[in-house]
Amino acid sequence: MATSTPVLPETIYDDLRSSIIAQQQAPGSLVTESSVASRFGVSRQTAKVAIERLVAEGVLRREAHRAARVPLLTVDDIVDLFDNRALVESAAVSRLASSGILPSGAIAAHRALLDAAASGERFADHDVAFHRALVLGAPSPRLARLHELLLGEIELCIGQVQAAQLLTATEVGAQHQGILDAVLAGDSPLASRLIEEHIAGSRDRLVASSL
Repeated sequence: MATSTPVLPETIYDDLRSSIIAQQQAPGSLVTESSVASRFGVSRQTAKVAIERLVAEGVLRREAHRAARVPLLTVDDIVDLFDNRALVESAAVSRLASSGILPSGAIAAHRALLDAAASGERFADHDVAFHRALVLGAPSPRLARLHELLLGEIELCIGQVQAAQLLTATEVGAQHQGILDAVLAGDSPLASRLIEEHIAGSRDRLVASSL
């Protein structure tokens, strides 16, 4: 008699994360252990493992003795997040430009984003991967840790930017190309300025759409 393959917490985590980033679960909506357990046919304990991981990353929020929710970011949240993100990523690209070396992960993510622009597919994952690769390539373990703390909420915001069509993949790709060119040219001030402008542009459009 055939037995079904058990659903692992990692699978649940990936599925929930993707649906939240893609705005398939609205900001403010509940994500309960019972609903996740029912959806995936797993125990509540297995569902809890996946949910707690998303809470730790900032993709979900949970208050004491309450169910987890998809974060509903305020304007102040968005401004604070993007301004701190700019500090970290600006420092990272400045370090990269000093060496003139482009991280292979950033190049791969940039190409994938351009492919998505050509095909009309979703590009948020490639956008996130590009920025993450820049920071990881700096290299600075402390910058990477700081960025990782922000990454869950960054992904939420990038998902909102894409869902609301505040920026196209073509626009994002052009801005990424400018950053890569500045890094390759060894121009630290320009690389830092371009990534700060890139992040500020997304911040301002997202804030305007939230008012």
